[in-house]
Amino acid sequence: MKRPIGSTTARVGRGAGVPWLLAGLSVLLGGCDLGPDYHRPDAELPVAFRAVSTGAQASWPESDWWHGFGSAELDGLIAKAETQNFDIIAAIARIREADAKAAIAGSPLLPQLNGNAGASWAQIDNPGGILAPVLAPGTPLKTYATQRFYNVGLNASYVLDFWGKNRAAFEAALASAKFSRFDQQTVALTVVTSVASTWFQALGFKDRLDVARRNLKTSETVLAAVRGRLEVGTNSALDVAQQQALVEGVRATIPNFQSQYEQQVIALGILVGEPPERVQISPVPLTAVALPSVTPGLPSDLLLRRPDVAAAEALLVSQNANIKVARAAFFPNVQLTGAGGFANTTIATLFGPGAMLASLAASATQTIFDNGLLQGQFDQSKARYDELVANYRKTLVQAFTDVETALTALRYATEQESREQAAVIVAQRAFDIAEAQLAAGTIDLVTALTTEQTLFTDLDLLAQVRLARVQALLALYKALGGGWVLPVTEAMR
Repeated sequence: MKRPIGSTTARVGRGAGVPWLLAGLSVLLGGCDLGPDYHRPDAELPVAFRAVSTGAQASWPESDWWHGFGSAELDGLIAKAETQNFDIIAAIARIREADAKAAIAGSPLLPQLNGNAGASWAQIDNPGGILAPVLAPGTPLKTYATQRFYNVGLNASYVLDFWGKNRAAFEAALASAKFSRFDQQTVALTVVTSVASTWFQALGFKDRLDVARRNLKTSETVLAAVRGRLEVGTNSALDVAQQQALVEGVRATIPNFQSQYEQQVIALGILVGEPPERVQISPVPLTAVALPSVTPGLPSDLLLRRPDVAAAEALLVSQNANIKVARAAFFPNVQLTGAGGFANTTIATLFGPGAMLASLAASATQTIFDNGLLQGQFDQSKARYDELVANYRKTLVQAFTDVETALTALRYATEQESREQAAVIVAQRAFDIAEAQLAAGTIDLVTALTTEQTLFTDLDLLAQVRLARVQALLALYKALGGGWVLPVTEAMR
């Protein structure tokens, strides 16, 4: 099995298992469950994606889907991002933080036990021998008395979780810990697709830069021919100026493409967690990069492949438990305390007969009047849950929308690229003919300029359409969850 993007295995520390151990122990000392029980909100799911043809074979992304582009350079950049990206590192730290909070929330489920030991010494002055009457005959009279006291023992306290308040708080913390894991996968998926998108944009601007340089070279060749005809009197100075204007216009686009290319390379630095000065790429034409195909299956399966959907539901589970906490607050708190140990005036007799101490106490508290505090907290918890239900349903719709949008963009970008390639072929043929006829003097310069400008425009547009197709494919990979799959234990809930 492939490791999920940005997996936190062996990273979150040895204490990560503590909350899950407490989850089992909580059953032993738990009390009533006042509810409400969690049920996944109803949501209307589409039967199929409208942008997928009927009968199409599903081909979901793999967890290492970027290898399908066949670029070792892209693979290396993403590998760096998985381990060095600051957002991923922060998300992993939030997992450890959430686990620690779950351990804290689970601590009241078991009694708290404290040990104590002490020794005291006191000297009491005896001015005037006031203790003489109580001293044995013949005892030398002292002006002070010394007292010593030793004790050792244990004390325990436990708030009886009869109404399930503490257990519900622990359940809320556990759900929040799950949210942090799903959120980390969402962050990792966003980072990986951002790396790929930025890298492809750099390649796209490099393609447009190459096209502009090629067009400049071609237009300069035509300019030289026009100037030659001017010298023999077959062209006018206006013809030369028109071609010169085209040359300068093409030349002016080069700095912009160069700037855009370098900006994309610089942007890779923050994504891979390195200073931009250390990031270098060797761009290849977009046509040299493989574009693997991917096809979604049923929309219902998509919900098991989107970490943001799982994260939204984890928040719902957590808030449902918070409602239990707020409801249990209306009922009395019952606390048990106990202590036991030994105390005596000498260490030798500390554990002897008559030195043992023990105590046990129980207390209950009930709020009589709080001016609407508990009711307000309960209403707030329910309102927050309703808000999260709306957010959860929005996340579902957004997931379907992302897929449909990416599929549509990919479909029409692919179609546009095919037609633009045909347009470039025709434009190139027309320019070659015009160039030959211009050299022969059988056409005017205006016609040649028109074919030249058409070719240059089509070549640049083809480079843009190719990039748009790649970006649509990346968006589809991200919309389909990037190969992430909800764990089976969660999917069966």
